[in-house]
Amino acid sequence: MIISTTESIPNREIIETLGIARGSTVRARNIGRDFFAGLKNIVGGEIEEYTKLQAEAREQALQRLMADANKLGADAVVNIRITTSMILQGASEILAYGTAVKLK
Repeated sequence: MIISTTESIPNREIIETLGIARGSTVRARNIGRDFFAGLKNIVGGEIEEYTKLQAEAREQALQRLMADANKLGADAVVNIRITTSMILQGASEILAYGTAVKLK
């Protein structure tokens, strides 16, 4: 599966637009990560526990986007975007979406 943040794939022709492909996940912090993050917040610097949590969530959202695109019969997904929104205190949704297309 080809995925791209651009509107097209170089040297490939889009012959059909299949619709929006999407994948999301909702992740919550946990007490172990919160404890270490609280300590880091006092000292300053990157909160690596949350950086890892967000990276894992983005990857899962992208994997789910590709699975959705496969169900649509796509060869590629173009114009991919990733958004994050807070669902409730301590929990965020990560949504990946783009346009599923067929290539020549």
